[in-house]
Amino acid sequence: MSQAIEAPPKFRTAADLLHELGDIPPERVRLRPTPGEATEQDLLKPDGRLCELVDGVLVEKAMGYDESLLAVELLLTLAGFVKRYRLGEVTAPDGTLRLMPGLVRIPDIAFISRENLPKKGEPRRPIPDLVPDLVIEILDLSNTKAEMKRKLREYFDAGVRLVWLIDPETRSALIHTSPEASTKLEIGESLDGGDVLPGFALPLAELFECLDRGRDD
Repeated sequence: MSQAIEAPPKFRTAADLLHELGDIPPERVRLRPTPGEATEQDLLKPDGRLCELVDGVLVEKAMGYDESLLAVELLLTLAGFVKRYRLGEVTAPDGTLRLMPGLVRIPDIAFISRENLPKKGEPRRPIPDLVPDLVIEILDLSNTKAEMKRKLREYFDAGVRLVWLIDPETRSALIHTSPEASTKLEIGESLDGGDVLPGFALPLAELFECLDRGRDD
C-alpha cells in the first residue's frame, strides 16, 4: 500500500511569509485561519478588523487617525464630483473588491466607472468582481515599499488605470499610470483625474489642510 505524500507548505518559515507579503510587520498577519488556508468567507466574519485576502492569508489593513482624516476628505470631494456627473460609484476604506481569484483588496478609496459596474438588476455581492478605474491608497507607517510595489503590480494587472499614493508624512502624492511610471506631486500642485476623471482636480494644499484644521498654531 502506497503512503500518501504531503504537499510542501506554501510558506516554509514566517520570514518567507512576511517577505512574500511585502516585508510587512508581523502584527498585521492573522494566524487564524492558518496562513495559506484563509478564504473569502473568513473575510465576512465580523471581528472588528478589516483584512485583505492575499495568498490565503488574512492581512490586516493599516490605517491611522491622520490617514482616516485624509480618506474622509478625499471621499467627500471625489464622491461629490462623481455623483454630480453620474460617472459611477466610489467606495470607502471598507469596500472589498475581488481583483482576481484568491486576491481581495480593500483600497482606501476606489472609483468604478459606470461602464465597469454590474448591470442594473444583477445581485449585489459583499465581495464583488469589480476592477476600479482609479485606486487611492493613503500610506500608513506600516506600509512598506515592497508591499506597495506588489499592490501596484496587482492593481494594474487587474486592469486599474490610475493609482494615487498619498503620503501624509511628506504631504505629497505619487501618481501612477503603471507600476513603473509615476509622477510626484508636492504642495502647490493638484491631483488631476486625467483621462479617468476628466475635469476633476484637488489641490494638495487643500487636501492636507484637514490635518491642521481645528488645531492650535
